[in-house]
Parts: sequence; C-alpha cells; structure tokens
Amino acid sequence: MNLALLMDPLDTLDPKKDTSLAMLSAACKRHWDCGYFTLHDLFARDGEAFASVTPVVVDADATRWTEQNATVRPLAEFDIILIRKDPPFDLTYLYATQILALAERQGVLVSNKPQSLRNHNEKLSLLQYPEVCPPTLVSMDMARLQDFWQEHHSVVFKPLDAMGGGSIFHVNEEGANLNVILETLTGRGSRCIMAQRYLSDLPRSGDKRIILINGEPIPHALARFPKPGESRANLAAGGHGRVVPITDRDRFLCQILKPSLQAQDLHFVGLDVIGDYVTEINVTSPTCVRQISSETGLDIAGDYLDFLTELLG
Repeated sequence: MNLALLMDPLDTLDPKKDTSLAMLSAACKRHWDCGYFTLHDLFARDGEAFASVTPVVVDADATRWTEQNATVRPLAEFDIILIRKDPPFDLTYLYATQILALAERQGVLVSNKPQSLRNHNEKLSLLQYPEVCPPTLVSMDMARLQDFWQEHHSVVFKPLDAMGGGSIFHVNEEGANLNVILETLTGRGSRCIMAQRYLSDLPRSGDKRIILINGEPIPHALARFPKPGESRANLAAGGHGRVVPITDRDRFLCQILKPSLQAQDLHFVGLDVIGDYVTEINVTSPTCVRQISSETGLDIAGDYLDFLTELLG
C-alpha cells in the first residue's frame, strides 16, 4: 500500500503529540510505503496532480523518523492520500484541495474528501446543525454582534479561519473591551466572525475533543481545561488535558452528525464538545489522538487506516 500525507513540514511538528506522525507510524507498522509533501511541493500539469514527495519511515513510538531524498511523483501512483495540513484555510489551501481532486478523479482515495473540506468550514458548518450547537451568530456587523452580547451577557467571539485557540475572546457580563475586540476581529466591520454564548460547563467538564471515524466516536475523549486566568482550553493556548469516557449525551450528538459526515466522506473528524453542545467540527487536521491512545491503548490511527483499507476493497 502506498500512502502520502499533505501536511506541514516534519521539523515543525511536536513529536510527542502530533497525530499525523501517529498515522505515519501506524502505516509503517503495516509495512506500507509512506511519504509526505507540503503545499509548496504540490502542483498540477496538464490535468494531472504531482508533488515532490519525501519518503519517510516513522518509528513505532511516532517520535523519530528517517527521510530520503524527495522525488517528483504523479499522485495517481498512491493508493491513499491524507490531507493533514493545519489551518488557516486560505486560498492556497483551497487551491490544494482542487489539485488533490484531480488525483481523486484518477482513483486515489483522498481523505478527508477535498470537496467536503471546501464545503464544511470547521466553524461555519455548525450552522447546518442548530440542534447540537449553542446560540450562535455569524456576522461582520458590529452592532449586531454587540446586540448578541447584550442578549446573552457572556459570549465567545472568534475568527472563522484560525486554530489552536488563536484570537478567541471571551467577553463576560462586564463587557470589558467589547468594542475594540469586535473592531479587531472584524477588521472594523469587513470580516465575518462567529459569536457563541459562553458555556459555563467549561471549567467543570472541559472542552472535550471527540474523535470520530466514519461518524462513529472513539469511546474516550480528551477533555481540555483552561489554565488559571484563561478562558481558552486549547492545548496550544496552555490548557491541560485529561482522558475521559464519552457520555451518553456525547454519543447522541455524534449520532445526529453521523449521516451528514458519512454522506460527505468526512472520514476523520474531531468534535469539540462543551457540556451539552458541539462548538466546532474539525475536519482539516483533527488532533489529540496521541494523548487518548497513550492512556487507553486504543490504536486510533491504525483503526483509521484499517477503515480506509476496507474502503479500497
């Protein structure tokens, strides 16, 4: 089996935590031929997708790897390509999904599906499932966003294209700095942002990352808790995690989303759940696999590759 990943450069990854390394390690355990390429390496010519692919072997602990010299290869040579490039979801990312769709057209299994990545923004996609998310507003109108805060008194404001807790603001009942926060996030009314009612369950139950493979949840999640004085629970923002079993409510939320995720070939998804609500549906490069696997013994990355192998038949 030949596997390639579109991802960030290996030397930018955290070898103790990175999920893409876990997937490469799982593939190497199965004696697959593995390689990776970056956005810079990807190109198309005469209707065919190519990349300068670096062969790589990742050890069983997913902490060390060896690379060979990169060579230009038609992406149609690969059986499976995983899209694991971190946001931002900008025009360069958009163009990459369109190029990878050329390889998909030639019979390569590309996961998650390029078209679905374009259609399923990790924050905006929540608007398709109002029954599972907290009160939510998407707008660039500062007056409308201020009215939303007046209605709910405690609100989280965030950009639509960031990750890892970047530029997320919690404005509490006092409304301190509300105007400047909205000016900054919206570019003085020129960019849409998301506003969500703050969920008070966060300090108690954490912000849970639930991993789904083909719409089915892994039985344990990573609950992330903010550090003192911080409202963001993201690990990249200094939060700490604790592996917990998922709840009946978590399973109910997953079952609501499952048909849509399956229909769009969103095979590997990370839900962010606070209390009773889904706050984000992560589809570009969901993380936290390593933390969950290390405490539970679950081979999440391997299960994902096994599912993709079954799809190939």
